[in-house]
Amino acid sequence: MNLKLYGRDPLKMFEDVFNEKMTPFISSMGSMIAPTFKVDISEDEKAIYLSADIPGVKKEDVKVTMEDEVISICAERQQEEEEKSKNYHRVERSWGSLSRSFTIGENVDAENITANYDNGVLKIVVPKKEPEEKKSKEIAVS
Repeated sequence: MNLKLYGRDPLKMFEDVFNEKMTPFISSMGSMIAPTFKVDISEDEKAIYLSADIPGVKKEDVKVTMEDEVISICAERQQEEEEKSKNYHRVERSWGSLSRSFTIGENVDAENITANYDNGVLKIVVPKKEPEEKKSKEIAVS
């Protein structure tokens, strides 16, 4: 049975209200709970490229690590001293630890990864290498 309220589907009405009103609210709450940064990932035949926007972070507070097939970017944004003479009406800028991790595969040259941080943008180049051939061996059955 299809329920209609004055010719309108009440479930569709609820879905529309949720999508228009609640989704932006939930998204903003998520970014307040777990602050993060945006990353673009692209690749060509030579390398994988990551570009991360990390504004307001000093170069010395950015750390890039590679373990197994996962590359991790960690940053620490310091809290600014709040001026007591100012009356704040809204505080949106976050501070604290930020991190993102990405699985990039095993056919990369981890020894030659480069990272450059300039003007709030971190650019990482992960060179690719030829896949290692899997060696097979016949095992005698006794």
